[in-house]
Amino acid sequence: MRIGIPNDTARQPLVAATPDTASKLCKLGYEVCVEADAGSAASYFDAAYAEAGASIVDAATAWGADIVLLLDAPPADQLGALREGAVLACRMNPGANPELVDALAAHGVTGLALDAIPRLSRAQSMDVRSSMMNISGYRAVIEAASAFGCTFGGQVTAAGKTNPARVYVIGVGVAGLAAIGQAVSMGAEVFATDVRADVADQVESLGATFVEIPVKQESSDGYARPLTDEEQAQVLQVYADQAAASDIVITTAAVPGRAAPLLLTKEAVAHMKPGSVVVDMGASELGGNCELTIPGNRARLSNGVTILGPTDLPATMPAQASQLYGQNIVNFLKLCTPGKDGMLVLDQDDDIVRGVTVALDGQVTWPPPAISVSAAPVKASDTSETAEAKEFAAADADAGSEGGPLSLVLKHWWKVAAAAVLAALVLADPASMTVHFTVFALACVVGFYVITAVEHRLHTPLMSETNAISGIIIVGAILQMASSGSMVVTVLSFIAAAIAAINIFGGFFVTARMLAMFEGSSD
Repeated sequence: MRIGIPNDTARQPLVAATPDTASKLCKLGYEVCVEADAGSAASYFDAAYAEAGASIVDAATAWGADIVLLLDAPPADQLGALREGAVLACRMNPGANPELVDALAAHGVTGLALDAIPRLSRAQSMDVRSSMMNISGYRAVIEAASAFGCTFGGQVTAAGKTNPARVYVIGVGVAGLAAIGQAVSMGAEVFATDVRADVADQVESLGATFVEIPVKQESSDGYARPLTDEEQAQVLQVYADQAAASDIVITTAAVPGRAAPLLLTKEAVAHMKPGSVVVDMGASELGGNCELTIPGNRARLSNGVTILGPTDLPATMPAQASQLYGQNIVNFLKLCTPGKDGMLVLDQDDDIVRGVTVALDGQVTWPPPAISVSAAPVKASDTSETAEAKEFAAADADAGSEGGPLSLVLKHWWKVAAAAVLAALVLADPASMTVHFTVFALACVVGFYVITAVEHRLHTPLMSETNAISGIIIVGAILQMASSGSMVVTVLSFIAAAIAAINIFGGFFVTARMLAMFEGSSD
């Protein structure tokens, strides 16, 4: 099948496939056709696409492909460029655009809304919303720093001391976590708030401080409940108090197709410090998180507070945003191309595929059925099947033990052989070696219990440090090479020293890399 990448630079700088992702699509068996200059706004030029195996074509060929990839759904007047039976994959926001879904079905086009990827663990690599929000969170901090006009990190200089900027992030989703991580890495003092108290660990793991709100939005069934007017006032007061004490406030609450929830009132902004900055990531044509936000504009109020209302932060980083978006598509098409033969298979029994399919075979298929979760109660039939499976397993175990001791020996022959060889070595060695064998066996037992008692996350640094014990092996091997007159002993000693050296340097190399990771996250 042929994949078409139209030139959509008139609407946005991002492109649905980069040379890297186009190459990966070709490896899946697809023929990739890129309209001329489709990636030029993101600094991806036609020569790079051609080198990656894609064909450079005109607009009619790109739009007439079997599968057309875009960032956002095309205007109604461009839907006619799609041939009947084609597949359109892009961000559609189908819940807010039912007329688009109807038009696709009427035109006989299969619609895949990439922004409707279900929030499943195995779908994380395909989630275009998370990829774009990750970039948005990072970029929001950069925009805030530019508007703030001061350094984020504190400094001590000959001219005096400057304090670090205080950043307050409201909302700890993908964008919020990205903003927290970037602000911390720039040296700011970061605070964050979310209606979910269970994200406090994530905030603190990034080096920020979690600020709790005085009400809990979770009910007994685990779902969020509407706040009363009194509770809403308490929450807004927390936001206002933190904003008044902060230099930068970043709000991240955005609901596709709906007005963003109000987080900062004009009264809260009025009490902010002169020179402080608000970056409203919830800004859209329907409003924003801040009452005074003008979507798409930058406003400086009379009290010196600057309010930024960006509506498309990924567009400010088109190259990286295009790469992440294109990789999301590659990951999705891998799922839909099981044979890697360039043939798209839309398995409607797969929760991910069904979740993004909004139109199929001339029929509207949106919204998809609710996805059953793993926590659902086990049905009686499932219980009986499980019991039956246990009975079969028990029967198999009994059947395997019918042969008695002889069958066990045949099943574990290699263990018996290893034990026999070890026993032969012990009996053949001088009596003085018995003590050494005993110490070796005890060391194995003690080492096993010591290592297994350590938390899994500490195994790598623990093992990399304890590998230094291999230095004892090197010393012993060198002594053997120096004192032994046997060539066999010398060769074996050399091999032992070489392996122990690899163990030592490898262990410390792993430790150095881990320390570098931690240093990078705390800069």
